[in-house]
Amino acid sequence: MIYLDNAATTALLPEVIEKMTEVMTSTYGNPSSIHTLGRKANQVLREQRENVAQLLGTKADRIIFTSGGTESNNTALKGYALANQSKGKHIISTSIEHHSVLHTLSFLEKECGFEVTYLKPVNKTISVQQVQEALREDTILVSIMFANNETGSIHPIQEIGHLLKQHQAAFHVDAVQVAGKLPLLPEQLGIDFLSISAHKFHGPKGVGLLYAAPHQFHNLLHGGDQEQKRRASTENLAGIVGMVTALQLAHDHMTEHFNTVEQLRDTLLTQLDPIDYYLNDSKNNLPHVVNIGFSGYHNSILLTQLDLAGFCVSTGSACTAGTVEPSHVLEAFYGQGTPPLQESIRISFSHLNTIDDITLFAEKIKEIIGK
Repeated sequence: MIYLDNAATTALLPEVIEKMTEVMTSTYGNPSSIHTLGRKANQVLREQRENVAQLLGTKADRIIFTSGGTESNNTALKGYALANQSKGKHIISTSIEHHSVLHTLSFLEKECGFEVTYLKPVNKTISVQQVQEALREDTILVSIMFANNETGSIHPIQEIGHLLKQHQAAFHVDAVQVAGKLPLLPEQLGIDFLSISAHKFHGPKGVGLLYAAPHQFHNLLHGGDQEQKRRASTENLAGIVGMVTALQLAHDHMTEHFNTVEQLRDTLLTQLDPIDYYLNDSKNNLPHVVNIGFSGYHNSILLTQLDLAGFCVSTGSACTAGTVEPSHVLEAFYGQGTPPLQESIRISFSHLNTIDDITLFAEKIKEIIGK
């Protein structure tokens, strides 16, 4: 089986498994307990918070450990909006965000009376000018993802952060697809809230973090005093250790891994040259994601054929209760009912993939589609 769906999740690295196993075996105390094993667990937790803070160029007290990107996004958006609605009830986001952002914003609109402006991509990306034109005096929050999970398109986060320094609005960034791939220094980028999920960079599922600048925001979870009273629930210590280990490894080998993935992408596109295809990307794109369409060939059929041949890719679509919906991202690019929605698949790489993987995959695509 050749795995090319790394934007969905990634394989655990052996070093991560080793560290997690060590913690599960020897440090099983509750970090909130005051006995010896509890204090030992709490020391490990403090060390991990310090380590990840150093990687993000910030202070340890600005790191909140969560269950992943979805919780981090919900905490930032609901928590900040509800705590600061006296300043205004206008929020700016985009139509191509992850559903954990879009559905949270929909909740704030329908249940809490907020107004959300959804920016539509121009040339498959969001510009600083669009954000500037959408800003109002009552705008309290801007939420824009660093890179899109379906296409890999990178947005001008640092420029938007600089723009918002002159405005009251806080800046939330879903950085789930970027963590471990590009340098992430939220304070240099002008970011107030930053969401990360471990399983996107070869860490475990079910753990993530929220970087939070010292703003007032309501807790999403209640019932305990963990995470400096900002996120109730006993911390997933083994998961946190796994996440920080994976992020440290990604940080240490970032340039090397990025270059490897660029080579994989270039190899794929070169080998696919003989057949008719188009790319659904922008000028500034992560090489880790290739959203590609084959004219006249239905993506669900192609996906099934590839799966039967031992290749794991996706359409990049949301699947709910067994129903695959058209990609809301490609719909924002091209419009409803347009061919790319039914012709496009998402191929996503990791440094664990090899040139041989890509060659075999390209050969199978050419066999299916035809030269």
